[in-house]
Amino acid sequence: MLTLDVNPGNKTYTVYIEKGLICRLGSMLKNAVKAEKVAVITDENVNGLYGEQVLNSLESEGFDTYLIVVDAGERSKSASTLMKVYKELLDSKITRWDCILTLGGGVVGDLGGFAAATFLRGIPYVQVPTSLIAQVDSSIGGKVGIDLPEGKNLIGSFYHPKAVFIDTNLLNTLDERFFSDGMGEVIKYGCIKNRSLFEQLLSFKTKDELLSNMEQIILTCLNIKKEVVEQDERDTGCRMILNFGHTLGHAIEKYFDYITYTHGEGVAIGMYQITKKSEQMGITEPGTSQLLKEALLKYGLPYELPQANINELINAIGTDKKSSGKYINIVLLKSIGECFVEKISQNKVFEFFSF
Repeated sequence: MLTLDVNPGNKTYTVYIEKGLICRLGSMLKNAVKAEKVAVITDENVNGLYGEQVLNSLESEGFDTYLIVVDAGERSKSASTLMKVYKELLDSKITRWDCILTLGGGVVGDLGGFAAATFLRGIPYVQVPTSLIAQVDSSIGGKVGIDLPEGKNLIGSFYHPKAVFIDTNLLNTLDERFFSDGMGEVIKYGCIKNRSLFEQLLSFKTKDELLSNMEQIILTCLNIKKEVVEQDERDTGCRMILNFGHTLGHAIEKYFDYITYTHGEGVAIGMYQITKKSEQMGITEPGTSQLLKEALLKYGLPYELPQANINELINAIGTDKKSSGKYINIVLLKSIGECFVEKISQNKVFEFFSF
């Protein structure tokens, strides 16, 4: 088993990474929290695959369980779904001495984590991420929240789990598109902080070879995020580098109503388009965008800007939460493995994003 301790502020929690961990989730949870009742929040897809197994494991260790199932997809990160979750938590008589367990990808983790942060002014929760994008990124760092029609993650909080349990065997049932979705975030980590990781991703000959190294890849990505979060928990300084590709990516997701592009696909397009632009401007080392394009193509991710009304797309960029007063913070690469945050004035946004 691989482990990683995350220490943001005065809090500490441990990430556990192991194949087959879900089979003994009940005993692992018993060591992580003091609770009698566990509300398991999941989506309809994950519930069909792992819901019964997880409930059986928890109940075998004496936990009383309550299952809350939401629709799969980004649209469940909404105020209306959150209200339904609150009602079910009330119906199950969950108290501040009980626990929420989020079983799913980034949507379930964000939604369930925000419910945990706000229900009864905060109850303990743990993350069991089932998608690659959640395993390598969103399961740690404490960002939880929901979307508004105007943009992603505009309502939220910083609320850390008591533990994160990662079973890479769960990736075996992940749809190929959503596996690629997660690889978008893996590539991001190589781009911003770890050239060796990026080069390793380009070197794999088969998916089996990639999967045989997956535990270590996940640990590498989470360790990068851990170090950044520990320096800047509230996302006002160096943590912004984790948003490489996200400013444009979120705008693309929103423009297409969270249906056409997944999060990782939007980020992939954002990373490439912004890097190509910064390379043309002489900011980024020549050839960087081509290397990034090779990695994206290798893992089935898009890089071309979709047909869209540029004014509407830029308006969506302007409502992104990375906007700061008169400026928007954009993460740019100097080269693969080295990045920085550039402030672009609002009146220069159209010029910068006119690809």
